Amino acid sequence: MKGTVVLLDEVAGRRAAALMVDGKLHDIFIDPPEGAPPGIGAISRAKADRPLKGQGGITLHLGDGHMGYMRRAKDIAPGDAFLVQVSGVAEPGKASPVTPDLIFKSRYCIVTPFKPGLNVSRAIRDEDERDRLLEIAHESRAATEGYGLIVRSSADGAHAEEIHDDIYAMCKTATMVVSEMEGPPEWLLDADDAHTRAWREWDAPDEVIEGGFADHGVLEAVDMALAARQALPGGAYAFIEATRALVAIDVNTGADHSLAAGLKANLALVRDLPRLTRIKGLGGQITLDLAPMPKRDRKQVEDAVKKAFRQGGGDVVVAGWTPLGMLELTRKRDRAPLSQVWPG
Repeated sequence: MKGTVVLLDEVAGRRAAALMVDGKLHDIFIDPPEGAPPGIGAISRAKADRPLKGQGGITLHLGDGHMGYMRRAKDIAPGDAFLVQVSGVAEPGKASPVTPDLIFKSRYCIVTPFKPGLNVSRAIRDEDERDRLLEIAHESRAATEGYGLIVRSSADGAHAEEIHDDIYAMCKTATMVVSEMEGPPEWLLDADDAHTRAWREWDAPDEVIEGGFADHGVLEAVDMALAARQALPGGAYAFIEATRALVAIDVNTGADHSLAAGLKANLALVRDLPRLTRIKGLGGQITLDLAPMPKRDRKQVEDAVKKAFRQGGGDVVVAGWTPLGMLELTRKRDRAPLSQVWPG
């Protein structure tokens, strides 16, 4: 199966979407099980509960019995009501991280109700195209009056009418939500389901298929992704295991015993790391126990990590090397672990 293919299916009665590139699984979304906390992007009219002294944050009632945690608690008193948006994935038994900075994200635009301004994604470098998109955005000012607007990179080359419709739809949704400032804790906007997220994030596929997980190797690819051992090019392999504190990755050279085997295995791992962590839904602190290599090669590995995440997506910070020679990273938790949401 060549090219970029998006498959929209259901697994155990829940919507799921897979992105396959040349027959290889590059990303997957699946709706959370029933009763799980609302996902990233859901918006609640929250009620402040109690400040957490020493941490600078505050707990919130979000609605339906769910609790949230917000880091910025300045000028907020218990009982205050305001809008917040889920900004991260909660660990089991913990409150959902939330932010008061609302964003309404669609395929071609992002609307920010409380942060005016007009911007075009810096990923679009062609000046003529940037001018065209700015003109389209200015023509939509009637809908965006008082709102901030960011034109996403996916709008590059899109029809003006489609971009207009997208902007107006997001502004209408934002207006409906921000008008609900008063009242008890309540969820005002659900997180996008898996099919909507696929439409929003995976632009311009070569083909979109309804169903097809079983016929196009998605189920087998997920089984491989769930395994701790991951094969790497050249016969090397890595064990990727999530603990409560961090994600531990151990790299092995396999049958290659050449002088450059360690460096080759380490580069193979870090080049595929954005895809592996994305599919597995892993984030937070990541510790790489790399295969043995000379210290002079560390800079090359660091640069490869940064380049891989820059091209493959995902916010990552390279923290540096430990005294024992391990490389530490942090990656934003932008989804629940696949092992928790995929039906067993």
